[in-house]
Amino acid sequence: MKDVNTDFPMLEKVMKNKWIELSEKKIFFGHQSVGFNIVDGVNDIMQQLPKINLNIKKTIDPDELNKPIFAHSSVGQNKDPISKCDDFKRIIENGIGNRVDIAFFKFCYVDITTETDLNNIFKVYKETMDYLAKKYSNIIFIHFTVPLRVYQKGPKAWVKKIIGRQIGGYINNIKRNQFNEMLRREYKGKVPFFDLAKIESTFPDGKRMIIDKKGEMFYSLVRYYTNDGGHLNKIGRIKVAEQLLILLANLTNDSGQN
Repeated sequence: MKDVNTDFPMLEKVMKNKWIELSEKKIFFGHQSVGFNIVDGVNDIMQQLPKINLNIKKTIDPDELNKPIFAHSSVGQNKDPISKCDDFKRIIENGIGNRVDIAFFKFCYVDITTETDLNNIFKVYKETMDYLAKKYSNIIFIHFTVPLRVYQKGPKAWVKKIIGRQIGGYINNIKRNQFNEMLRREYKGKVPFFDLAKIESTFPDGKRMIIDKKGEMFYSLVRYYTNDGGHLNKIGRIKVAEQLLILLANLTNDSGQN
């Protein structure tokens, strides 16, 4: 199912001076595999648009942040979201916090499943980010929603339905949607916020991918953006990277929201 159109800002609308300002920033991005997809998307865009010129490097060395950089690194362990909060905090407190202008990290879809205690994870995440925001008031922190997976269709989904097994991308995606709503209520419209899940669930024509299962409605990843059901292919990673770059370029504006 699809709902009303969703419009996103366009790279072409960003003024050249904003790209120059962004190239002078020191940025840190903590992530796992989908994050690497997004970084690849940024590189794809820079090859197409030379006016966007970021110094992208995989590092957590504070000395690397003596100059403008888009630093990024893996944080924590997949399926252990608290480890990602702890590792991001450790990296920021290990010297990067005194040098970086913008910092953010994201969870992965494998971090939020049917077994996840959403309230506890949200509590730890909020406490971590509140602590860092207070200690490093010089840093602009961006909050990300959790990426999604596709909703399984076809013969395999039909067989699972017949034998009473859960269809892939159903129950876990509901949990991810629930957690993302918690993030939106807390941060959207108040601080810089990147709705990754919204971008992933929006078709190129602006419509959304919505599943309605016995009255439970949730968003899922558009299949067009992935080759394996979860990671972003070139089309998907460029779509997400475009919106991240626009958000970063506009952080000097009052809104800074996505």
